[in-house]
Amino acid sequence: MHKYIVYAAYGWLALTGILHFVVDVVSQHLRGKRAPGLETTLYYGLNSAFALGQVAFGLLGLLLAWRAMNLLSETPALILSIAAAFGWLAITFLFMEYWEPKLNVGIFCVLIIAALVTR
Repeated sequence: MHKYIVYAAYGWLALTGILHFVVDVVSQHLRGKRAPGLETTLYYGLNSAFALGQVAFGLLGLLLAWRAMNLLSETPALILSIAAAFGWLAITFLFMEYWEPKLNVGIFCVLIIAALVTR
């Protein structure tokens, strides 16, 4: 069960990072939802960096799960993942107005904690 939860957690993180980028950056840019300016640049930068961090961490987690599952079953790797999740949660609550990123990172938190418990 632990193996499937680990794959689900990191797969969820990578998927939601890609979808976050598509919805909050690409879609809004193509539709011209935001007027050009400093605030728009900061909005796109924040959401791009947030999504890139999630995708990179998620893909790295999937690669490690595929190649070295025993490494992701150890406490330091899971604690690092929990710390990253809490960091993303802090960013979403402090700087993002939408509820979807909060939910997506919250689900990742729950999955990582479940992976910690089921190892």
